[in-house]
Amino acid sequence: MKRILFFGDSLTAGYGLAKPAVQSLPGLIQKKIGESGFRYQVVNAGISGDTSSGGLNRLDYWLNQPVDIFVLELGVNDLWRGAPYTATRHNLDLILKKVKERYPNCKLVIMGMEIPDAINFAPLNGFRKIYRELAEVHAAAFVPFFLEGVAGVEHLNLPDGLHPSAKGYEVIAEKVWPTIKALL
Repeated sequence: MKRILFFGDSLTAGYGLAKPAVQSLPGLIQKKIGESGFRYQVVNAGISGDTSSGGLNRLDYWLNQPVDIFVLELGVNDLWRGAPYTATRHNLDLILKKVKERYPNCKLVIMGMEIPDAINFAPLNGFRKIYRELAEVHAAAFVPFFLEGVAGVEHLNLPDGLHPSAKGYEVIAEKVWPTIKALL
């Protein structure tokens, strides 16, 4: 059976959900795959609070089993912790390179993050470019804004206002599914 690895932070892990195995994005994509008759195992390798450097440090463990599609969703915690965007870009680039070195036929998907244009200072301007540039460099499928339609929508987020609710993940899954399905 082919394998899809969702590699990310709390947004991948399904932080705060009652049943992350089925309510998180990886869980919902697994359901869509099954309903569509594809034979893929979806693996949720999300760790709440993870950064690009943390992801780089734990990547080898997840590459011990074959990966046919690698979905990268990391980096926003770097921003919140004040890491230079150049370091974030470097780490994400290394993650993608390591995946392709180990599994040259693996298809890549990058879940982009956007910062509202109203927030404008130099580090954010660099951060805004990371995901699009990496998608181009690595010929990866690209979702420009992973949280589009959910970020800032109160009823689609947990009370913290940062993490999607189960309903929020349903919106995200509908948006992301065509990108994943095209690679199956």
